[in-house]
Amino acid sequence: MSFKRNILILSTAVLVAGAVPALARVEVGIDIGVPPPAPQVEVIPPAEPGMVWAPGYWAWQGGTHVWIGGHYMAGRPGYGWVADHWEARDGRHHFEPGHWEHR
Repeated sequence: MSFKRNILILSTAVLVAGAVPALARVEVGIDIGVPPPAPQVEVIPPAEPGMVWAPGYWAWQGGTHVWIGGHYMAGRPGYGWVADHWEARDGRHHFEPGHWEHR
């Protein structure tokens, strides 16, 4: 193959590979037998225009629940934020990561 064709193929592969993470959604499931503690009370500061509050949640790290504080993030027109949360499933507790949902 010619040098120019190799560069074209490599450039195309890099562009496509760079686009995949933006389109893909990878999830790793966490199921544990220990329920999370009650949510902590958070004082939510006033929002700036276009910002959306992502509330805090209990994460599972190192074999224990760890509080991750809430924060503001840029909103997405036409979408709502579904907060990180735990769901009871078959006698266990399953973590659902936060994500944007079309509305």
